[in-house]
Amino acid sequence: MTLSPVDTRTAPVTLVDGYVPVIDISSARSGDPAARELVAKTLGRVCETSGFLAIVGHGVPAERIAAMYRATREFFALPDAAKLALQAAPDDPLMRGFGRAGSLAASNTDASVADERDLPDLSQTYTYNRLGEPDAPALPAGSDPLLTTPNHWPDLPGFAAAYRAYYASMQELALELMRLFALALDLPEGWFDDKVDEHMTNLTANYYPAQLVPPKPGQLRKGQHSDWGSLTILYQDDAPGGLQVLDKAGEWVDVPAIEGSFVVNIGDLMAVWTNNRWVSTVHRVVNPAPEVATRERYSVPFFHQPNFDALIECIPTCTSLQDPPRHAPVRSGEYILEKFRRAYGL
Repeated sequence: MTLSPVDTRTAPVTLVDGYVPVIDISSARSGDPAARELVAKTLGRVCETSGFLAIVGHGVPAERIAAMYRATREFFALPDAAKLALQAAPDDPLMRGFGRAGSLAASNTDASVADERDLPDLSQTYTYNRLGEPDAPALPAGSDPLLTTPNHWPDLPGFAAAYRAYYASMQELALELMRLFALALDLPEGWFDDKVDEHMTNLTANYYPAQLVPPKPGQLRKGQHSDWGSLTILYQDDAPGGLQVLDKAGEWVDVPAIEGSFVVNIGDLMAVWTNNRWVSTVHRVVNPAPEVATRERYSVPFFHQPNFDALIECIPTCTSLQDPPRHAPVRSGEYILEKFRRAYGL
């Protein structure tokens, strides 16, 4: 789907309504406090219902997105031996490099249950994290030193530069969204700043190969799960076999692929922060129909994860005597490492 150009001086913030609406955030970037408040409250309403939206007007340069996408396709086109040479170290808690097989469905459920959660996802991954860089933020004393395992870079011209540049843009966009989220929650705009200034975010490229052999019953490109951190910013192409969210009626809803947009959804830790006022919605990536099963698909999520030692607990504006905190406080780093253990057996 391609949207027509919008005159942001007069256009509404919500360009396409629905369970996964399309929101134009360009006016929030103008510096006008009233415009920021309007966009923030619109985002807040969506986070209270579906927790999923697409955003345009985000300011990320199209050429930076294109360079990342081109680099991603070149990486997954490498011979299997070249990709396996970059496989994540068995003891890397953040699984940087070419990913091992796993089941995201197992991360949000009791993985001991013998059902489709035991089936591996039909995808390949490549992961980059700022903690693997020479200038990574310092971690608290006593943290697992393996958190700073170096990133694995393929020997492809321009690959590392494209990923680092794209990651930088995602950092900026994620901080902007967190500030808008703060306004939506009646907090000072910078309330989240010191909780995400040393974030430990994975940027993970997903490659969904052609399905030349029919999947096993219940096996999907990505099993149903909710995301783990504060928010996710996803780039996806429009190939068949895409992202779906589970709506409140228990029906699966397709997430539209809109040229130039990002899909944004909140994760489990934002649900903890907001005392379940905002929902971390279950989603999945389905298989393509048999007649288009030879089409490959790519997506690249930025899984924004707060600082390792950030204490995630109910924020002041989301609780009252009638609505006490529903979750025990949790440290961001401990939470995500347990999720990785469940999903990938780390």
